[in-house]
Amino acid sequence: MNVISSAVLIASTLSFLLMLVSFWLPQLNPDYEKLSPYECGFDPLGSARLPFSLRFFLVAILFLLFDLEIALLLPIPWADQMNNPTLTFLWTSCVLLLLTLGLIYEWLQGGLEWAE
Repeated sequence: MNVISSAVLIASTLSFLLMLVSFWLPQLNPDYEKLSPYECGFDPLGSARLPFSLRFFLVAILFLLFDLEIALLLPIPWADQMNNPTLTFLWTSCVLLLLTLGLIYEWLQGGLEWAE
């Protein structure tokens, strides 16, 4: 038996054993406190299933967008080592300009204001 097949056999056996243990190990009678939506000790005041505001999602998506922009801009200091670094800086400027124009548009439309 070669190394790869023995590693696959060990991994699958261990996975199967862990699955069996995970079915037998948990408590079968969960109590009322664990089933309640709040576990902080207070009684719930209202429904826990209230929908979020659409503005919350807009701000969250903008945060993710600008967070990913930072990840895209991280390799730029190494761009001067390439054959044509001006092309990299041109594309970087285009991405920054597009994101800035989108942010200005959202700002002017009033999408970033919490109070109406």
